[in-house]
Amino acid sequence: MFSVQGKTVIITGASVGIGEELALLLASRGANLVLAARNEEALDGVRRRCEQAGARAITVKTDVAVPEDCQRMVERAVEAFGGIDILVNNAGISMGARFEEVTDLSLFERVMRVNYLGAVYCTHYALPHLKARKGLAVAISSLTGKTGVPTRTGYAASKHAMQGFFDSLRIELLGTGVDVLVVSPGFVATGIRDRALGPDGQPLRHSFRDERRGNMDVATCGALILKAIERRDREVVMTAQGKVLQVLKLVAPSLVDRIAQRAFRRNAPPPET
Repeated sequence: MFSVQGKTVIITGASVGIGEELALLLASRGANLVLAARNEEALDGVRRRCEQAGARAITVKTDVAVPEDCQRMVERAVEAFGGIDILVNNAGISMGARFEEVTDLSLFERVMRVNYLGAVYCTHYALPHLKARKGLAVAISSLTGKTGVPTRTGYAASKHAMQGFFDSLRIELLGTGVDVLVVSPGFVATGIRDRALGPDGQPLRHSFRDERRGNMDVATCGALILKAIERRDREVVMTAQGKVLQVLKLVAPSLVDRIAQRAFRRNAPPPET
């Protein structure tokens, strides 16, 4: 097991959801934390809770879609703690729209810039420091990074890109001591879908699926990620259904398409009353 005690961990998207939960779990294990997100006020709240748990923590206002922000975040981490042991690429945005309904094509670029290029930028600047400490690069991807899902064309594309990037990077880093972990959660109760972009590129402000069913709680998700970090796993597919679908996709891909279509229809939000 890889102990995170005393290790320096950068977490992007640390102000809410999975990033916040993971920060608190790592704080309880004695990690040094670099918390990055755009919302400074929310970040400060997470930092205070991490410090109350006994951890050392700093915040860095960061928009991962901006390369200079990512570079500054890494520099601040090294200045504060002398190096980097773990980088968790968690920042992300979602979308909810059928492709034929999209009126603002720029939303595809926005989703790709945050979910994919943001991880590329952060990893680029952090990699020399990860190599110096034989560290770990973590990508919080999604099951949509492995199979298509209706209304998620832009999001699934960004997560497929993320999967391909980190799978390739893992091979390049063989023998360097740096490991790469790709995490593929299913639906997690984080509120990210409430902030998803709609067909006009504006936030939907409501979920595009029925949130009353099929969600993993964020505490369970965070605990599974922490376990994978401590084991330095290469990949985690979080749900049993997700694991089965990966096998089915190899032998019956059209069946997987039909399963995804039925699941989308079953989990559509209830009609407004």
